[in-house]
Amino acid sequence: MSISARDAAVVWHPFSQMQLDSPVPAIVRGEGALLYDEQGRSYVDAISSWWVNLHGHAHPHISDCIAAQLEKLHQVIFAGFTHEPAVELSERLLAILPSNQSRVFFSDDGSTAVEAALKICVQYWGNKAQPRRRFVAFKDGYHGDTFGAMAVGGRGLFVQHYAEMLFEVSHVDPPHPGREQESVEQLAKLLDRGDVCAFIFEPLLQGVAGMRLHSAAGLDQMMQLCREAGVPTIADEILTGFGRTGRNFACNYLTEKPDLICLSKGLTGGTLPMGITTASNPIYERFLSDSRERAFLHGHSYTANPLACAAALASLDLLLAAECREQLARISEAQSVFLTKLQHTKLARNPRALGTVAAFEIGDDPAYGSQARDKILKFFLGQGLLIRPLGNTIYLLPPYCIQNADLERAQAACLRLASQGLP
Repeated sequence: MSISARDAAVVWHPFSQMQLDSPVPAIVRGEGALLYDEQGRSYVDAISSWWVNLHGHAHPHISDCIAAQLEKLHQVIFAGFTHEPAVELSERLLAILPSNQSRVFFSDDGSTAVEAALKICVQYWGNKAQPRRRFVAFKDGYHGDTFGAMAVGGRGLFVQHYAEMLFEVSHVDPPHPGREQESVEQLAKLLDRGDVCAFIFEPLLQGVAGMRLHSAAGLDQMMQLCREAGVPTIADEILTGFGRTGRNFACNYLTEKPDLICLSKGLTGGTLPMGITTASNPIYERFLSDSRERAFLHGHSYTANPLACAAALASLDLLLAAECREQLARISEAQSVFLTKLQHTKLARNPRALGTVAAFEIGDDPAYGSQARDKILKFFLGQGLLIRPLGNTIYLLPPYCIQNADLERAQAACLRLASQGLP
């Protein structure tokens, strides 16, 4: 029996209506930007397997570093102990993050990195004996699927069954070009209330919302308002971190610096789960006390797993190498050219690009579970391309190692769709 058939009998997949979406292709190996299924068909992974795979599948340097760590230490409790890979990773991350970041808190994935940031901000105010509970977030944002992360995200399809269980959040419009002042004024009114705990945002690029872009200048103004009001800012760089926007972090486009940063996805190069929340010194110092009650009493069983730390260190080696800088420039330029071509098609709406990411809409049905979305996904799979649309938003977000021919193949399929529609 095939892997795919066995899967259909026992597995429950994420974001899937199992009555409609089974069976699914079974991937047996990956190499570079390519994935191979059990029938031997290859697929260009044009979305980096849910945005995690920076340097390609089965990268030998990352594999070798994980294998070396396997010979030393698999796991150790991180409460009351430490180890070299975690310390080195913290040092190296802080060296390339915005200069105000001073401490690294480890967790398991993007959602838990966000949960940690939210809890840190609530306790930050509690430790000041000035309790605050109101978070401000962008409309249509996405920060994960645990309850706190859902609460600060958009109130759409993904959270509709849990909406009454989520804490109250004030949502403001992202500062889209030409409408920045509206967003600034919305935030200013909320800050005037004097009860805002923190402002959380995806800097410059909202992923699940449909790869929507907003203004760096407008976001800077909003962050400045928060700084002046003494309200912490949380940058969710889970998607945008590690080169996706053309710079190491989307925050590198900003003048203002966030108080906390959430990292995951590309952190380990798409090999092992890990989440990180970094904090500025003023945030960290608010938890220092002779009383253990003021400590941040939060953690996970696999916090700072040594194997995941080794993978992250290896991924950083590759990210900071000259070859990767050249790859980022090459892909960014190719996406810019692709953007120009999209602008001359009759069906592509709102074509846009930032760094290695390009996106556009097709058709009028933005629903995540729409028939149009399913047809688009099937079309690309038939072309040997892993391009998973967000509703009617089609985007390319490839591994940095992708060959020009494979990227051009993915772009050409998108251009056919944008010119001719679905066959």
